[in-house]
Amino acid sequence: MGFKATINLLNASTLVAISGAFRLFIAVLFLGAEPRFLAYIAGGLVIYTIYTLDRALECKEDAVNRSELTGSRKDIAFFVSISAFVFGTFILFKEMLYFLPFLPLAVGYLYSKGIKIGGFNLKLKGGLGVKNLVVALTWGAFITGIAGKSVDNIIPLIFVFIFFSSKVFINSIIYDFKDVKGDSLVGIRTLPVQLGEKKTVVFLLILHIIIHLGMFVAIIMGFIAFEPIILLYSFTAGIICINYYSIATEIESKARKLIREFLIDGESTTEVSLRLLINSLFLQHALYSI
Repeated sequence: MGFKATINLLNASTLVAISGAFRLFIAVLFLGAEPRFLAYIAGGLVIYTIYTLDRALECKEDAVNRSELTGSRKDIAFFVSISAFVFGTFILFKEMLYFLPFLPLAVGYLYSKGIKIGGFNLKLKGGLGVKNLVVALTWGAFITGIAGKSVDNIIPLIFVFIFFSSKVFINSIIYDFKDVKGDSLVGIRTLPVQLGEKKTVVFLLILHIIIHLGMFVAIIMGFIAFEPIILLYSFTAGIICINYYSIATEIESKARKLIREFLIDGESTTEVSLRLLINSLFLQHALYSI
């Protein structure tokens, strides 16, 4: 039981980390910046660290929301996480990005454990929408900071920051629907708990449409590169996830979970894969036409 739970713990953040690395690649595509593949790997390692530590620093609601991790070896998770963080930070330091790896680490600790000084207790996990916003802004800054290192114009960076921050914000709320039972039991006031399903879904749909319209405007104005495959998949997958996964469920089937992980955590990986596939098909067609 302990071995299986430990493997589940170590593997739980792998897809999120890979997705994060591909998001960095997509951000670079939007910005038309110079590709830096080691930086993508470093970003993925930092993301893996933060999410694995969050799962290792278990909270009351995790006994309900993440029962599959019960009995796991937290010491092993800490060792693997810190090793990944050190390696990722070393690469980012070589890129002269000294502050960025510590930003999500600090916010991650405030999210999972918080800081208590006397009667003052700061913990991001308990606020109504606050933790979603802080997490979104943190990863938005992390992605934009790495991808936009060589970009001088601040306007494209603003569009990319808003886009990825909003995507993370929406996804984090969709995951809150999955955790409604555990969050309700310990008094965590997430948006689905406080606003209810219908109002939250309407809010997410409006935000999702606005950020994609914003990217379309940015393309027309020439601030970001035109990436139709990525934006079309992002819009379609987001609509499906908001409508289908914004439903509180006590027991989630394996098939439903796999589709959710594919659409949310695997979104950026799929987008890049589709882009490469379609571009290669067009290239082959062009070569045969010569």
